[in-house]
Amino acid sequence: MSETTAASTEKAARNFRAYWTLAALIVGLLLGLFAGAWPIAAHDTSLSVASFIGALWLNGLKMTVIPLVVTLLVTGVARSAEAARAGTIAARSVLWIVIVCTLSAIFGAIVMLLMTHAFPLPQATADGLRGALAGIEQQPTGPLPGVADFFKGVIPPNVIAAASNGDVLPLVVFALLFALALTRIGEAARRTVVTLFEAIAEALLVIIGWVLWIAPLGVFGLAFAVGSEAGGAAFAGLGHYIALVSAVGMLWMILAAYPLGIIGGGRRPGAFTKAMIGPQTVAISTRSSLASLPAMLTAAQSLGIRPRVADVSLPLAVALFRSTGPAMNVAVAFYVAHWLGLHPTPPQMLAAVAVGAVMSYGAVSLPGEITYISSIAPIAMALGVPIAPLALLVAVEMVPDIFRTLGNVTFDVALAAVVDRRTAELPES
Repeated sequence: MSETTAASTEKAARNFRAYWTLAALIVGLLLGLFAGAWPIAAHDTSLSVASFIGALWLNGLKMTVIPLVVTLLVTGVARSAEAARAGTIAARSVLWIVIVCTLSAIFGAIVMLLMTHAFPLPQATADGLRGALAGIEQQPTGPLPGVADFFKGVIPPNVIAAASNGDVLPLVVFALLFALALTRIGEAARRTVVTLFEAIAEALLVIIGWVLWIAPLGVFGLAFAVGSEAGGAAFAGLGHYIALVSAVGMLWMILAAYPLGIIGGGRRPGAFTKAMIGPQTVAISTRSSLASLPAMLTAAQSLGIRPRVADVSLPLAVALFRSTGPAMNVAVAFYVAHWLGLHPTPPQMLAAVAVGAVMSYGAVSLPGEITYISSIAPIAMALGVPIAPLALLVAVEMVPDIFRTLGNVTFDVALAAVVDRRTAELPES
């Protein structure tokens, strides 16, 4: 079997599981909705079993978050640093990736705060959803840290303790410093350490793949518990979530990707918009930046981007650039806080934005469901909110994921246009 055929088969299998997970969500919510009419004994027993299954599956997702944060960050930064050393075009591409991803995370936080203020989740719906999740994962009840304590805690005195306590920001700081330190040691030693971390990351991703394989069962359990407690409000809450998070991705693409390509890349608005029709069509139908790469190369050619720039920048962007991810990932975490009625402190918000930005630097290409957990769970933990809702929201991720991919491919071509313009003075050889 060829690599292309194998990749297509694996993608089809993931899509199949995603549809089954969505179906399990809907069936679980409906059964929970009508469970109130069952005999009390049957209702209580069913709810107890469903909550147990959902909590067990949630624990399976949570157990890989901390080690995955460290391994993916170390390998991602090392990969980005290696790419930056490949030449001026690659180095400038990586620089723009860091800049855009940081701005993306800030944008996602600000816009979601504004949107939840302007279009809040109805109080009755919010109360029902909070009560439904209360028995699955407890919300943090400890005192919130002050500003001085927060900044003092950014540098962990004990990395193992930080990992054990789920203190994500200091762990991210340590992993980032460790990854940067790897770039300063000998190549042989660096490759040995990076290879080890890559192997650990791959093993963890296999575990997450196993956990996600039984996602329909876990999501069904969570959905039954939520439907039983929240009733029809659960459907309203999910619709509200999809609309707001998708809107964040769409706004980031319109307000940032197009100006980046048109103004930063020096392309005519009509030409850039027309060139993006092909890649965006593929992105919507496949939800894959990699599958959109041939269409992006064609778009770059029609925009007059030099082949030597497109051939470096676009594959590099597909591998490392998740421009819409930080905005939407941070937005999801802030939405969950709104959903649960939590009010994070400014330092917690700053921590969440920082984690969202840093985790996107050199982010690897992973299946949407795995990316959803590995990228958003650390942000939610930094924000001080439980991650139980993520285990439920992953079932409807296929809808916002369309807007993620749509924004990513638009940014990829815009990045190539900017790099092409900024390196025009370089010799062709």
